Amino acid sequence: MPIWTLHGDGKTIAPGEVVTPSERLSWGRTIGLGGQHVVSMFGATFVFPIIMGLNPQLAVMMSGFCTLFFLLVVKGRIPSYLGTSAAFVGGIAAIRAQGGTSAQVTGAILVSGLVLAGIGVLIHFLGGGVVFKILPPVVTGAVVMLIGFNLAPVVAGTYWPQDQWVALTVMVVLVVASVALRGFLGRVAIFLTLLFGYVLSWVLDLTTGMITSYDPVAGAVTEHFRVNWDGVSSASWIGLPPFSDEANGIVGIHAPSFSLTFIVLVLPGVIALIAENAGHVKAVAEITKTDLDPMMGRALIGDGLATTIATSVGGSPTTTYAENIGVMAATKVYSTAAYAAAGVIAMLLGFSPKFGAVISATPGGVLGGITVVLYGIIGLLGAKIWKENGVDFGNPLNLMPIAAGLIIAIGDVELTFSDSFSLSGIALGTIVVIGMYHLCRVIAPKDADNADDAGTGRHHPKPTTDDGTVPDRVGQLT
Repeated sequence: MPIWTLHGDGKTIAPGEVVTPSERLSWGRTIGLGGQHVVSMFGATFVFPIIMGLNPQLAVMMSGFCTLFFLLVVKGRIPSYLGTSAAFVGGIAAIRAQGGTSAQVTGAILVSGLVLAGIGVLIHFLGGGVVFKILPPVVTGAVVMLIGFNLAPVVAGTYWPQDQWVALTVMVVLVVASVALRGFLGRVAIFLTLLFGYVLSWVLDLTTGMITSYDPVAGAVTEHFRVNWDGVSSASWIGLPPFSDEANGIVGIHAPSFSLTFIVLVLPGVIALIAENAGHVKAVAEITKTDLDPMMGRALIGDGLATTIATSVGGSPTTTYAENIGVMAATKVYSTAAYAAAGVIAMLLGFSPKFGAVISATPGGVLGGITVVLYGIIGLLGAKIWKENGVDFGNPLNLMPIAAGLIIAIGDVELTFSDSFSLSGIALGTIVVIGMYHLCRVIAPKDADNADDAGTGRHHPKPTTDDGTVPDRVGQLT
């Protein structure tokens, strides 16, 4: 880790200058910027644990600790905050649907963290290029997309039915706020919308009374208030997150347990994390004007081990957060000292059970409105990867295996091997995408369509017919 040098007078940044990762402003300003980073990551970091059925207080605490750990692994050269990852939400939903416990959820993710760290070690010695050979953009985009869109039934069957009108209102507010708000407020639109939905639910309880709808705790349609603060009133202001007692509906600190079936369900999330981390390192390198390619392996090792550490005590998986890149771009402060301050602040917030109980009491209808947008965003990030890398779906090598894998994952198609083991949804779809893509790449003719470069985003001249037109490869399939 660097001993940060003071930038200028520690107070001002001259026009055209930036505060580099190895520099800092005065400690007062650095702590203030750290607090801003915490707010920027806050919405997603505590919303996703709730969605995954894990403890949000523990997630926030471990995000702070894991951020400090990550900074150590990357030697303070990559300014990043490690918040809760959405990459495993789909796999976790599948585990929950099969009756999996929180311990089995965190055990499966822990193994994924170790796999990610192992991949990071390989990349550290082999170079970052190996990532794009095995997982070209056409494949990573497909995996990210199928993870997001596989979650649609979770919204429709779990969250939306709890309070459809609140869910609809929250959805509209989130979409409008994300588009209309600018700057810092735009980056915390999820958090602001959650506050709005919370207050709306409370007002409706006061004015219209109880609602008759699906209650996930009871597993049936019951009459109940939207906001239930029984757990908030009994929680202390200062202390560790609670220890898990799932018999009484309490999820907190716990030891993981392991199931091969459930491990397979979440492993595709590793591919999404590789794509996220690679993109994050590239983005930070661009805005800081430094070559961070040699740090790619370290970034994956740091994130993988951080996920392993967090889930070993019952916390949530972690990933580098794009939300905080916006804060750096706006402030011109890329100092890793600000992230160290953010990590400490998040850990302090995690020592308040009262804070955790308030978050955990978020009404289901509010989560319905937020998840319908967030899950869609996860899916569309896959399309963003395709677009930015110029993936050509006129080439059957890109089109056919991806099409099959997406439908298998989104439709939750199941392949049964025995009474105790089967593959379905995200896991099966990912295997089809990766396996069939590389199989097709081997058998595809090495013609002018440049099969070797298919899906990598590298553009080559296409063959033309005698009249100068480009032949329709899709039409040749029929």
